[in-house]
Amino acid sequence: MSTELQSRPAGLPHAVFLQRVADGPATSPDVRLGQGAFLALRFVDLLSPDREPPTPDVFRYQWAATERYCAELAGEGTEASHLSCIVRAAGEAHRTNDSRTLAPALFAYALYLEQESHLEEAEDALATMILVGGDRLSSTDAFSAWIRLGRVRRLQADFTGADAAYLQAKRIAAAAGDDASVLLSRIGQCNVLYFQGNLPEAERGWREILADAAPGGYRHAEALAHHGLGNLLGRRGGAHEGAPHLWRAYELYEDDGDQLRVLTDLGISLLSIGDVDGAERALNEVARRDPIGENRANCLIELMHCASFRRDRVGFERMREQSLSQLDGMAPNVRTDFYLKVGIGLARFGNFAKAETNLRHALEIATAHELHELVFRIERISGGLRACEALEQVHGAEAEPILKSDALREVSASLAAFSP
Repeated sequence: MSTELQSRPAGLPHAVFLQRVADGPATSPDVRLGQGAFLALRFVDLLSPDREPPTPDVFRYQWAATERYCAELAGEGTEASHLSCIVRAAGEAHRTNDSRTLAPALFAYALYLEQESHLEEAEDALATMILVGGDRLSSTDAFSAWIRLGRVRRLQADFTGADAAYLQAKRIAAAAGDDASVLLSRIGQCNVLYFQGNLPEAERGWREILADAAPGGYRHAEALAHHGLGNLLGRRGGAHEGAPHLWRAYELYEDDGDQLRVLTDLGISLLSIGDVDGAERALNEVARRDPIGENRANCLIELMHCASFRRDRVGFERMREQSLSQLDGMAPNVRTDFYLKVGIGLARFGNFAKAETNLRHALEIATAHELHELVFRIERISGGLRACEALEQVHGAEAEPILKSDALREVSASLAAFSP
């Protein structure tokens, strides 16, 4: 087992699932599901290669007790089904003496937890998959677990742990001769650099990936690299260069969720050069195609930002209220972005006291999670808060869109084809 896997926190294994007790009464479904997850993963631990195998009687007793508890959760939704699958898979793994059969159930549960913004719990499920599977995991399952672990850690702003996970994923892919997966691991490392604020190294990495992906026909990796590079160029004040990269990523992506994410980022980029119409077309397309999904939080924040750009106070307040309803489930970088853009909007409407409060809150979150690039941006904006013209200049928004290139004009024309 690789030394790159961080050890679990001292104390009771899987105790992260018991933290739900603090969020509700002991009889609430969420608390009972957390207790069920704790029991199911403790049961899985019996199969870990670093411990003595349990006697048949001990295993049967814990299996029966865990299965009984999970059966009582039947009807509590998707999470209960995942837990039942894990318990069944553990029983089958013990019967066949093959812990690899646990991997699909644990990975599926980790994906569910990530989608529900239970990031610490998702990390625990992935770590359990890696530790229990050990060297018996297939290279495909091991790669999937490590690269997902990198993403989950990055979303928690654990950049050191994320980079270590991506590096381990790259080693596994390279050993298996899987060039496409090596590229995906490199993209993960570029994302870590980007969110840490090391933009020059992230740009160098993404351009190298583009040079390797396109000739090799690795369409998804090429799309991800265009996506990352487009966002980075926008952050560095080069949205005119970045927007065509984002549109190219949209064209290359085959997954609907990926397409919606890059459309949100394209909306941000176009707004920064003053193309509010183009930005709103992109964002409204996201809202139309994903009314309740994971892209909605970012989409609402950007539509709120468009409204403040237009000085539409009613639209701004409506989008702010809708964004607030999703605040608890936002990752740290998204929460930071929300408070930053609320602050900008309030300043545009002349409410500087509340604007300062929101920008200060954004800075606290960004600092606490080591989101360096966001820290720099918030500090620049805060420094010019009382001068509205300076604020607009710092944020990079122009009064009128200037479509400086044929590529940018092509992007605008393509967006115009979306349904109104």
